Amino acid sequence: MDIPILADILIIVFFIIMMIVARQLYLRNQRLKNKAQLSMMFTSITHELLTPLTILSASVEHLREKEPKHKVEYDLMNLNIQRSVRLLQQILETSKSKNGQLKLLVSNGDVMEYIKETAKCMVPLMQRKGLQFNVSCKPESMMGWIDTDKIDKIIFNLLSNAAKYTNGTDGKISLTARTNDYFDKVIIEVTDNGCGIPLNRQKHIFEMFYDGDYRRFNTMGNGIGLALTRDLVYLNGGTISYSSQENIGTSFTVTLPIGKEAFAPSQIDENHKININIPQSAIFDFSIQDLVGEDTGKSKIVDDDAYKILLVEDNNELLLLMSKLLGTKYHVLTANNGKKAIEIIENNDLDLIISDVMMPEMDGWELTNRVKTNKDYCHLPIILLTARIQEEDKSKSLLIGADEYMAKPFKMGELQLRIQNIIENRQRIQSDFKSNSIADTQKKLESIPSPDHELLSKAIDCVQKHIDDTDYNRESFANDMGMSPSSLYNKLRSITGLSVSSFIRDIRMKEACHIAHKDPNIRISELAYRVGYKDPKYFATSFKKDIGMQPTEYLEEVKKQLSEGVANSLSNKPNDFKPLKELIED
Repeated sequence: MDIPILADILIIVFFIIMMIVARQLYLRNQRLKNKAQLSMMFTSITHELLTPLTILSASVEHLREKEPKHKVEYDLMNLNIQRSVRLLQQILETSKSKNGQLKLLVSNGDVMEYIKETAKCMVPLMQRKGLQFNVSCKPESMMGWIDTDKIDKIIFNLLSNAAKYTNGTDGKISLTARTNDYFDKVIIEVTDNGCGIPLNRQKHIFEMFYDGDYRRFNTMGNGIGLALTRDLVYLNGGTISYSSQENIGTSFTVTLPIGKEAFAPSQIDENHKININIPQSAIFDFSIQDLVGEDTGKSKIVDDDAYKILLVEDNNELLLLMSKLLGTKYHVLTANNGKKAIEIIENNDLDLIISDVMMPEMDGWELTNRVKTNKDYCHLPIILLTARIQEEDKSKSLLIGADEYMAKPFKMGELQLRIQNIIENRQRIQSDFKSNSIADTQKKLESIPSPDHELLSKAIDCVQKHIDDTDYNRESFANDMGMSPSSLYNKLRSITGLSVSSFIRDIRMKEACHIAHKDPNIRISELAYRVGYKDPKYFATSFKKDIGMQPTEYLEEVKKQLSEGVANSLSNKPNDFKPLKELIED
């Protein structure tokens, strides 16, 4: 991706962080007695952020014109700009409400028709989540006085909140609008059959910045929507109530006056009629899934030899963006929590795990601990990504076995470099194993203790103990290692780049070179038998494939160099004979 595009993405992330900072400022200063001062602070913050967001929006459109091939990235940036703008607008309105500055301006028109059309704008969101959505107005048409901007926000917040906490498998959401007996009030009821609100949380749902435990349900939230909704309802002279049962569902009921006599003269706009059009909220109903398509859990096919990476992240948009960017070089599988990640790890041959820390079901720390303490896949490198930047959090991550630790927001370029470093380190270990003798390999393994090195040392010992056993195969080897053949395969392939059979053959060939160096006059048949081969011809074929020359050629070279007093420790570097083969042929 082009650098300017990455820069814009990072800038957006920065402003999202600023929103978090604003939240923390509020929490720290909510005890201030001077509410006007607090309101002024929020107004200043939000206005300061709205200006650069406007600049960003214009910049994105400019980039879209110059580099149209990056459509997905532009759409994603616009999506998050819109979300940030809406969040800022909600903060501004909430601040005005708390300070008594939020004004009401009602106009006359078909109240029921407006409510129905507003609710219909949420249909794309409901369809994407697979929810059944029903809108009913009785009567279907009724004239009244409402502030359309305030009604729009009330309906949007209630419906979007219901969608967050309702499962799409059999989820149902309904909005009904009716009048009272005197036809001077409209009663709006939003009902869902979602997870419900736990009893101990119900008293907090209208509190500013109360997040509703959205992480547990894999949703996005900022804790402003319901607080603002209540303030808007009160501003209209209405009431809001709710009933909820955990695992059954939730219902919100809003009652609003619509008679002209309910409003002060300054709140009435006689010159305008209610305009039935697409409410502003409709532009916020889409997600990254709509931009890049539904996630299949696996990236598009790249080269067969590409490394296989598991991404674990509870933010679906970040997950899909990372999957798209990394999917050009690697096979990418995805999970939105640690529990699902374990299932994927158990059923796939992976090379690397990249995981968020704060996740529902099972967090990144528990996932890392589960992986690193399991003998079947403790070899997998893990990179942890987290917004927790305290030193103790980093120490904890490394202590439980994480190979890398990166704080959010992070640069994709840096993440890709760290992935590449891990891959190159594995490749270096594999190269060293293939080129070094058994003795040299064992020395290196002893000097840098690790679970991988311990396993590799044990694997070498197992094969050496049965070096002359012609019946020793991958099943016998796996049994001696106390592992299943598939687990042993994954382990050895990750550490050495070799399959189980290739690993056994590699140890046999290295031992053959060692024996040949000690006794260059040994017969080929005896050499074959001593390293577990029944057929000397098959041994010769395998030897040439691995070492680069026939056993007879190898023995002659040993004799020649010994006679010349060179003694290059041929057994220590058997693969160094491959260039010698070329000299012989020349």
